[in-house]
Amino acid sequence: MLSFTKMHSLGNDFVMLDGVRRALVLDSQLIARIADRHTGIGCDQVIVAQPASGAADFFMRIYNADGSESGQCGNGGRCFGRFLIEQGLTDQRQITVQTITTEMALQVADDWQVTANMGEPVFNPAAIPFRAAQQAAEYTLAADGESVRIAAVSMGNPHAVLQVDDVDHAPVERLGPLLECHGDFPQRANIGFAQVLGRDTIRLRVWERGVGETQACGSGACAAAAVCRQQGLVDDNVSVTLPGGSVKITWPGYGDLAMTGPAITVFTGQLPEDAL
Repeated sequence: MLSFTKMHSLGNDFVMLDGVRRALVLDSQLIARIADRHTGIGCDQVIVAQPASGAADFFMRIYNADGSESGQCGNGGRCFGRFLIEQGLTDQRQITVQTITTEMALQVADDWQVTANMGEPVFNPAAIPFRAAQQAAEYTLAADGESVRIAAVSMGNPHAVLQVDDVDHAPVERLGPLLECHGDFPQRANIGFAQVLGRDTIRLRVWERGVGETQACGSGACAAAAVCRQQGLVDDNVSVTLPGGSVKITWPGYGDLAMTGPAITVFTGQLPEDAL
């Protein structure tokens, strides 16, 4: 039997596994079966808690629903903090977490609002990675026979952010998969469609790499806020509203970016061996 916890933040949902007490052997096919919403548990990402190899408290391994591995997940990171405490893996409320690409600090409040220090947004194309001759505020990509203006940034995983006039009618289903797999993103990318409503409010929809459109994407919210702040469209403190709800982003245009939002435990269970 495989014990698991189902969690979500703003409808962005996760299957959390304890790989600290018991070493888990997972391959991409097994991950995809767990994530399947018809024959598995169902989730956007599978997240495994593991021992850290360095100074961090824990390692967070993140798998997308298609079985591919991701370097960052903001909503998942906040749920990860609550998961560690509820599983008795730590009694600390300030937790440092490693992923395959980055490190973040989590602060878990008594009401399960969790603040994640997401690190500094990276706009250098080579580090995203994104193929461009030089760094720019925006780039033009060809997709579906049209020229699309994007900003590119890494929040520990690659993001493209498009400015749209009306997020409800944004071409998420059409452009999302094309830009996710665009040749200028060698590791694919998360695609955010952002509508700036004011100096402190952004509406956002995100097509997530390896998943599709989700109810919310924490790193996508961070990416959109960072791009809009860099372009002078918003102030330091921004509410980013996604289909599943809102998160608070704080970034003054330099240094580390912080995101605060809820972490919800839905249920726990055990998956029998014949379902694996």
